[in-house]
Formats: sequence, C-alpha cells, structure tokens
Amino acid sequence: MQYKKRDFYYNLPDELIAQTPAEPRDSSRLLVYNRTEQRTEHKIFRDVIEYLHEGDVLVVNNTKVLPARLFAHTPNGGAVEVLLLKRLEIDLWEVLVKPGKKCPVGKKLIISDELSLTVEGITPTGERIVRFAYDGVFEEIIEKLGSMPLPPYIREKLKDNSRYQTVYAKHDGSAAAPTAGLHFTPELLEKIKAKGVQVAEVMLHVGLGTFRPVKEEIITDHKMHSEYYEIGEEAANIITAAKCEGRRVIAVGTTSVRTLESAAQDDGTVKPQHGDTKIFIYPPYKFKCVDALITNFHLPESTLVMLVAALTGREKILSLYEEAVKKGYRFFSFGDAMMIV
Repeated sequence: MQYKKRDFYYNLPDELIAQTPAEPRDSSRLLVYNRTEQRTEHKIFRDVIEYLHEGDVLVVNNTKVLPARLFAHTPNGGAVEVLLLKRLEIDLWEVLVKPGKKCPVGKKLIISDELSLTVEGITPTGERIVRFAYDGVFEEIIEKLGSMPLPPYIREKLKDNSRYQTVYAKHDGSAAAPTAGLHFTPELLEKIKAKGVQVAEVMLHVGLGTFRPVKEEIITDHKMHSEYYEIGEEAANIITAAKCEGRRVIAVGTTSVRTLESAAQDDGTVKPQHGDTKIFIYPPYKFKCVDALITNFHLPESTLVMLVAALTGREKILSLYEEAVKKGYRFFSFGDAMMIV
C-alpha cells in the first residue's frame, strides 16, 4: 500500500502540547499497549518497571544536547541567530543562520569577546559552513554562551538546561534531546538494573531534521535526513547475546530504534560500528532487532509517528493517540510517554 502523509494525521488541541517538563521526571503519565493481548493500560512512568522482565535489554541513546543556539551580530551591529548543526572539523561547523541575507561567504559574525565566526561556504539547502575563532576551550565557551535549541512548539523558556538532557547524556553533538529518555531518573534506572534488566548505551546525534515536516503527499517521496550514530563493542555484545537467546530488546526512543535497525543483521544481531543513517521506518516495516519501544507522543504527519505506526499498525496508533487526547495526555518533547510491548 502506498501511504499518504494525511494517513498519519490526528487532531491535537494546542493545550495538550507540553510546555514544561514533568517534575519529578518519572511522574509523567505512561500509556502501555500490549500488542499480543491488544490491551491498553494507563499508568505513571515509574510503573514502567512492571513491564520490564529479567533478561530484557533496555537500549538508551546517550547523546548530549549542545546549547547550540547562539546570538551573534555583524560588525555593523545587525543581529543574527546561529544554530549549530554538525561539526565537520575541529573548528568547522555546519550551522543554520537567521536572517540568511546577512551571512554571505566571507562574512564575520561576533558572538562575544572570546568567540566569533567567519562564513566559508553555503550548502545547496542554505546552511552555512563556518569557521570559529575563540580563546579557550570551545565546548566550555558554548556551554556558557549558548542556549538550548528547544523545538518551535515550546514557547516557554527553560529554567534549567539539564531538564532537556537525559540523566545518562554523555556525548555532545545533538541539536535536540532524545526525549523518551527524559522520563528516567537515576533511581529508577538502578531499580530496573536490580531487577535483572541490562542497559545498553548507543549514540545517535539528533539533528534538526527530526522536526522537518513531511511535505510530499506520498510518504515514500520524502527525503529522510541523515544522523550520525555509534554502537560500541559492549553494547553490541549485550544486544547480540539477547537476540541469540530470545530475550527482548526494548528501545528507549525513536533514535534508539533508528540506530538499532540501521545496524541490525537479518537475524537482529548487531556489530560494533559507526556511520550515518537515513533509515526511514514506516508501515509495513519488519523490525529486525527492536521488540518493544518506549517513546513520547509525536507530531501529526511526522516521520516519528510513522515509525511508531510500523510497530503497531497505522489504524491502531491513531486510535491510541485519539484515546490519549481524550484522556488529556501531554504531547511532544516534554510530554507523557507510551510503551508498546
């Protein structure tokens, strides 16, 4: 069947778009859908431990969000917003600038006394290739000067940058958080491990393409964005052993799904590797590695809701979303969670 973009539309009232994170993290709500029994339950996120069994492998994405939004000015004083997208070399980055007309090749922008940049190129899609000049350690300067690149549907200012990071975030490089992981606390993770569940860490740097809308009517015409991922030896061994022994691999978030399914052999096993993925998962995709998923509620007609639909079926995911709307669940990055088993 050839799916169209509108096949993944659902109606969402604006007031259900979460503007602030739940406090504490694991107090958000959790909709649990059992595919075998076709049963839906409504829980609190910390109850997720009830649905995890000894021998399961929980796969998390340990990427860390850069405070990637910088405010610069031209030598003449014109304001320019700079968003870090991708590091190309030690001082060379691909960035998004607004307004673009102020940033031709050769233009210098000043961010502070210790940080400036020069535009060295323009990509076919309008992003700038820029070289930074700075005094000190680049990451420390960015941590001090940058602000979190929150999604456009979040209008409230974030009081604490750490609330847009998972508690296991390690490797700088994301332009957005792997938001399904925001619900975990260190205490909940320890309880999960104590139950005999293994936690495997992979990494996928989330790009802004994750928010890029599907514009083509036929979804297969959509050009998927590229994201960099890594699977280390320890994680690969844990995941492969589970697949060989018939134990469940449970992905935390669509980014973990994309990493695992990009890397998986036909038997679901994975090898240590790194690279870029453009994988686009939509029904009737057959999953090779992922057996269950913990995820947030995603935007209508987005590639992420299409990915989740591949696990449940299109009609079922839309009915689950409709039920979540009726019950007042909070949606998107700071919203509530869903577990599909």
